[in-house]
Amino acid sequence: MANAYDQAHSLSLSDPASFWGKAAEDIHWVKRWDKVLDESNPPFYRWFVGGELNTCYNAVDRHVDAGHGDRLAIIYDSPVTGTKRQITYAELKQLVASFAGVLADQGVTKGDRVIVYMPMVPEALVAMLACARLGAVHSVVFGGFAANELATRINDAKPTVVVAASCGVEPSRVVAYKPLLDEAIRVATHKPARCVILQREQLRCDMVEGRDVDWAEAVANARPHDCVPVLATDPLYILYTSGTTGQPKGVVRDNGGHAVALKWTMKAIYNVEPGEVYWAASDVGWVVGHSYICYGPLLHGCTTVVFEGKPVGTPDAGTFWRIISEYNIPILFTAPTAFRAIKKEDPNAEFLAKYDMSHFRTLYLAGERADPNTITWARNNLKVPVIDHWWQTETGWAIAANCMGLHEFPVKLGSPSKAVPGWDVQALGENKEQMPPGQIGALVCKLPLPPGTLPTLWNADERFRNAYMDEYPGYYKTGDAGFVDEDGYVYVMTRTDDIINVAGHRLSTGAMEEVLANHPDVAECAVIGVHDDMKGQMPLGFMVLKAGVAKPKEEVVKEAVKMVRDTIGPVAAFKQALVVPRLPKTRSGKILRGTMQKIADHQDYKMPATIDDPDILPEIEEALQEIGLAR
Repeated sequence: MANAYDQAHSLSLSDPASFWGKAAEDIHWVKRWDKVLDESNPPFYRWFVGGELNTCYNAVDRHVDAGHGDRLAIIYDSPVTGTKRQITYAELKQLVASFAGVLADQGVTKGDRVIVYMPMVPEALVAMLACARLGAVHSVVFGGFAANELATRINDAKPTVVVAASCGVEPSRVVAYKPLLDEAIRVATHKPARCVILQREQLRCDMVEGRDVDWAEAVANARPHDCVPVLATDPLYILYTSGTTGQPKGVVRDNGGHAVALKWTMKAIYNVEPGEVYWAASDVGWVVGHSYICYGPLLHGCTTVVFEGKPVGTPDAGTFWRIISEYNIPILFTAPTAFRAIKKEDPNAEFLAKYDMSHFRTLYLAGERADPNTITWARNNLKVPVIDHWWQTETGWAIAANCMGLHEFPVKLGSPSKAVPGWDVQALGENKEQMPPGQIGALVCKLPLPPGTLPTLWNADERFRNAYMDEYPGYYKTGDAGFVDEDGYVYVMTRTDDIINVAGHRLSTGAMEEVLANHPDVAECAVIGVHDDMKGQMPLGFMVLKAGVAKPKEEVVKEAVKMVRDTIGPVAAFKQALVVPRLPKTRSGKILRGTMQKIADHQDYKMPATIDDPDILPEIEEALQEIGLAR
């Protein structure tokens, strides 16, 4: 007999209008849709055409109107500032309505854009929800982004208002945001009319007379604003993701499909109930923060956690366990890199024993590939299911996952499990033929994509086609490579541009990383392909060792090289690996393999705008020079 997952997945592909129409009944509509799915202009599919709603009403007001105003909406925990705060749904409604009044006073109306440049504080969510309340389009830029990157986004989105804080606070420093904002506006061709500034006590900033508005003063004088109905197909937000041309791509999210899909995922994928605490340890500047710090939990009536800190160092490797214990959190969603950091500092999980984790049910990992070693470590120590799932900024929610609210499948290490209902995932070869089970190809998703995914790019329909639709007609190109096995499990091995060609053999760097990560002394690792005159490319491994490893580095390298050759075979041509103190990453935890490859191949590179710590790149360069690579 088919389980609930099989039934849901089958119906979602055979009759998407019926499947998503039923899911949409869980959303409050001002006007019901005329058509669930408009397929008249592929690849520009539209969901819930003719429907009207307000996302903020569904995420906030609706719960107050249903008598849940006393339920906690937001838990704010900031170990870097020593601040804790709890906000009920009734209080959140008041905060959001008042700030929507502030934005309206500054001239923001339906369809206008607002850039939000904020740290991880509750006011970031208030600003996002206030935009949604007005029918305005928010574009959150990760706090502390360089001025030129912020200017690029200002020029593209053309915001009426920018909402920012005076500073962000990190474990070892205070980051002044306001000078970055001032410089961005100076160099931008588009000039926002107003900036609303949240003054933080850790570093107050100077205000520009006539342009800058103080958040607290403006809220004190604002009249609360009601929710403005918008079309389901109207944009809710723009989120910029890196583009190959250096010009970021503005991923658009609509209101209707987004609300339906995000609400549905909270139970179907994460198996969480309204009233429970749900924690996504990410940042509002990334898609995870949009989907599962702000919108998903609030649409479902959960309590969401806004955490301003790091998994280690604020103050120690027990930070996550302290928060889970203190707030009775059953579900944590974070990046594998966070767990690798914890594992590196506390390999024997000694901090974990200090906290009551009895109510904790499931750990979800996403953001980059979760290596089997990290999953095994987490599972052995937490003694709960550890679920890897795969999704992208463009998709807004999971493409493949173990849908715990539908049916729990056995975990296969290295796989984010099966395609989620709504998704038809296939691996295609170089001639666009479907690859047999287990054989690597380009991972693509059959159109139409489900609700909540990107309908297009901001003011760039042609770029949308070129980037995602043209190479595999009828499919969305994920840019990832992998395979689907005989049981329907998806394996995401690497980005397609991380497939390296060694003497004509197409090899996945992700598969090699998986082997390296299994070495008992390795905390995390990366593999890149470096230029080789004879074979085209050769793989090169980088390894960060766990704290307290006494074994000589040369011995670890020798063992690791042997492991790769024994597991993948001589075809891998894996002969070199380096031990480095740390790996360069984006602020969301993704390893900057492309930048490392450019350094190794003596190519010029641009400092990535999203890099967390630029000082790591000279360390990588120095390590490469020791083996005759880099300049």
